[in-house]
Amino acid sequence: MRPEPLPAGPGQESVWDYPRPPRLERVGRRVQIRLGGEVIVDTDDVVRVLETSHPPVYYLPIQAFAEGALMPGEGSSYCEFKGGAAYFDVHGGDQVRPRAAWTYPRPSEGFEQLAGRVAVYPREMDRCTLDGVEVVPQPGRFYGGWITPDVVGPFKGEPGSLGW
Repeated sequence: MRPEPLPAGPGQESVWDYPRPPRLERVGRRVQIRLGGEVIVDTDDVVRVLETSHPPVYYLPIQAFAEGALMPGEGSSYCEFKGGAAYFDVHGGDQVRPRAAWTYPRPSEGFEQLAGRVAVYPREMDRCTLDGVEVVPQPGRFYGGWITPDVVGPFKGEPGSLGW
C-alpha cells in the first residue's frame, strides 16, 4: 500500500513525484566522499537517478576517484531498468569497505549516461556530502539513496516499506 507522501516545502522535492521507471539527470552539485580519513572523491561531474519512493542515487565518474580507491569486488546484481551491475571494494586510508560501490559496465538503453560512473553506499563511508551538506543514508541494507534536506519521503527501506 502506498504511504501518504510528506508535504514538500520550498526548495524540496518529494520522492513520490519521481518517476518509475527511473529518470537520469545531470546536476550541478558537488559531491565529496571521505573514507579512512581521506577524501576519495571530490567532483561536480554528477548524474543522479530518480525513482519513485527512493532518495536520489548519485553516480560519479570512475576517474574522479583517488587512485586505488576502487578495486573490483565480488558478485553482481541486476536492475530491471539499468541492467547488470558490478561491485567495487572501496579503499580509503586504512579502511576497506567490500562491495560499497557499484557500476553498470553496459547499462541498458536509456541509461547509457551511467557507463563509466560509480555510485557509493553512503552508509559504508565515513562521510558523504552534497554541496557541503552531510548525507543521511537511505534506510535498509539494500538501498544506496542519499537523503538531504531537499528531499522528503517517506523513503523505501523504512520499516513497513517492503510492499511499496
